[in-house]
Amino acid sequence: MKTPNQDCLELRQEVIRACLEMNAHGINQGTSGNISVRAGDQMLITPSGLPYEKMAPEDLVALPLDGSPPKNGQRKPSTEWPFHFAILREKTGVNAVVHAHPVYCSALAMNRQAIPACHYMVAAFGGCDVPVADYALFGSQKLSDNIIRALRDRSACLMANHGAVATGDSLSRAMWRMLELETLAKSYMASLTIGEPHILSDSEIEDVKAAFKDYGLKDSR
Repeated sequence: MKTPNQDCLELRQEVIRACLEMNAHGINQGTSGNISVRAGDQMLITPSGLPYEKMAPEDLVALPLDGSPPKNGQRKPSTEWPFHFAILREKTGVNAVVHAHPVYCSALAMNRQAIPACHYMVAAFGGCDVPVADYALFGSQKLSDNIIRALRDRSACLMANHGAVATGDSLSRAMWRMLELETLAKSYMASLTIGEPHILSDSEIEDVKAAFKDYGLKDSR
């Protein structure tokens, strides 16, 4: 039987693997992205400025979700820890948060352009579009508030003039959503170069959401 410490070690290792996967897929560049996971009553998040290939399990930073002071002797957490913390506190069904600067998501975010229901996979993010969270300085409380607002009934959003964030009930699901979101953003931008994409109706998206329940494309709660 695994001990809690063994489970925590495996979770830390899973986060490092996901970070390396982000860069391998071209979803992120350098250390600009960050990942957090729920670990009992605390959040584990990647440290600030440490290259992923040099990251060890003990480098991840543990922050209590009740807001109490973190344990001394840890590395500095990612500068984006406030919105990771806010998401995990606000959305109890979320157990992982992935933030990155994918090229196509970031391009749309620079234009502050949401992704409409141009493809049925938009439904995988909870509604009829993937919204854009209003701009605010990275690491600020205002940015956290803006992201929480954009994610009210969504599992991912773009971040104005910044990047994207995806959530899931597991790290694998959050990573899957980030990869799907970048693919969707790329397809949407390509469609705009050859004309005006047809937008699916709200009822058509609702049908897709219902069908997804049978295909395992909905987070467990």
